[in-house]
Amino acid sequence: MPDRLDDFQKFRADLNEEILGCGHLGMKRFFALDHQAYEPGPLGTKTKELLGHVASAVLRCDGCITYHLVRCGEEGWKREEVIDALIVGGSVTIPHLRRAFARMRGIDGLKNS
Repeated sequence: MPDRLDDFQKFRADLNEEILGCGHLGMKRFFALDHQAYEPGPLGTKTKELLGHVASAVLRCDGCITYHLVRCGEEGWKREEVIDALIVGGSVTIPHLRRAFARMRGIDGLKNS
C-alpha cells in the first residue's frame, strides 16, 4: 500500500482502470453502485463523504479512510469538522485515527494550520 498521497491516488486510479477494463459486468455494476451511493439525494454528497469517512474509520480500512479524507477536503469540510465527526467511531478507531491525522497533513483544506 503506497504511503505518499500521490502514490496512493495513482495506485488507486491505475488499478480501478484495470478492474473496470477486465470486462466483468458484475464488477462494473458494483463500482457503479458504489459511485451512485455518493450522488446527491436527501443527503448531499458533502454529508455522505463525511459519513463514508466515519464508516471507514469504524471498519478500520486505511485505503477507504484516505479516499474519504481526500473527498471530504474536496467537498469543503474543515479539518476540525472531520476530526469532530471521527469521535463517533469510538475507541476501536484510535489506531486508524493516528493514520488519518498523518494523512491529513498532505490534504489541502485538512492540513493543520
